[in-house]
Amino acid sequence: MQVSVEKTSELSRKMIVTVSEDVVQGKVNERLKSLAREVKIDGFRPGKVPQKVVQKMYGARVKEEITGDLIQTNYFQALQDNELRPAGMPQIEPVESEEGFSFAAVFEIYPEFTLDGVDGIEVSKAVASVQESDVDAMVAKLQEQKKDWQASEQDSQTGDQVTITFSGTCEGENFTEGTVDEFQVELGSKQMVPGFEDQLTGLAIGAKKTFEVTFPEDYGNEKLAGKPAEFAIEVLKIETPSLPEINEEFIKAYGIESGDLAEFRTDVKNNMQRELEQGLKTRLKNSVMDALYDAVSVALPKVMIDQEIESLMKPYYENAKKRNVDVNDIKPATTDFEDQAKRRVALGLILAEIIQKNEIKAEADDIRTVIDGMAQSYEDSEQVVNWYYGDKDRLAEIEQMVLEDATVAWVLEKIKVTDEVVSFKEIMGPAA
Repeated sequence: MQVSVEKTSELSRKMIVTVSEDVVQGKVNERLKSLAREVKIDGFRPGKVPQKVVQKMYGARVKEEITGDLIQTNYFQALQDNELRPAGMPQIEPVESEEGFSFAAVFEIYPEFTLDGVDGIEVSKAVASVQESDVDAMVAKLQEQKKDWQASEQDSQTGDQVTITFSGTCEGENFTEGTVDEFQVELGSKQMVPGFEDQLTGLAIGAKKTFEVTFPEDYGNEKLAGKPAEFAIEVLKIETPSLPEINEEFIKAYGIESGDLAEFRTDVKNNMQRELEQGLKTRLKNSVMDALYDAVSVALPKVMIDQEIESLMKPYYENAKKRNVDVNDIKPATTDFEDQAKRRVALGLILAEIIQKNEIKAEADDIRTVIDGMAQSYEDSEQVVNWYYGDKDRLAEIEQMVLEDATVAWVLEKIKVTDEVVSFKEIMGPAA
């Protein structure tokens, strides 16, 4: 086997592999002899078919099979001999050669880079605690979640729930498939297209109205994105919210059998503290990832970026399938995901390098600790633990999580970390 490797760009390689004709013909003859003992041809006894007859009938097919086998075995052997690590599948095609069978393999290799920039990284570590005012806000949120709706004869206002029928047209085409009946909208929830809920404020039961709003530029349906649409609505019902009293019955509904308010608030605070700890951990991890991405320069194989973009777009394909719509109606352009894909590929390469260079491992005890922590939120924690350990893929996901956390911990030991005091709401966001 003869191998030549051409560097066509920083990461692209063109490798030409040549196998001598003697080797090719030897393998073809060997395969034909084997066939001669097995094939059944009219006029010949089994195992007595002449080699020339077998050659004539099966020679072309056998040679094609042999060259396919040679491509596979010699491609990987050539990579190993030349210490090449391909980042994706190669493009392979035969090459004319007088010396034997030749093929060209075009592929990208994994980049080589250093971690020298890691030592100069600085990140801020958010520090927060759960205050009584945060607990007050959470209790109010829980109260809001259990609100009832009472029929109202007053004109609609923010906070009310309005039941409507509506239809929508854009550029003369009805995109709601006729009229949507009995549709509920909570005014102020911002669940609808911007401006839609505003048009429902100040209306009475039975009111009819036609108005125009413009869909956002980033709206999921490309046929509607950035375009004005006309809606025709009719108000069927108006309801106002009624908050439940925070009493013994309310508290028991959240698992506090005593119905005691102080115990309830303590339980709420403990849950908030657990969520806050996870939020702080996630924020610090993201800060480390951002810093690594900025500090370590690494060339990115295009094939890996394309694969990542395809992975990011997968939910759009699945969504289209579920809704039975043309994927092109909801599929964003690949350029929308390019920056995100580049970041994910780069960080994957950087983390893999850190893990390999420093022999970082996901320890079994750490994996069990994470699974036990996740199981605490469930009534039958042992069943949850068994669920994870009973499936290799699920366990591998936890192992990857632990490995990333161990890698982040290694980075934190090497860099400068400054504490930054923030509020619970800043960490947990609007959901808090």
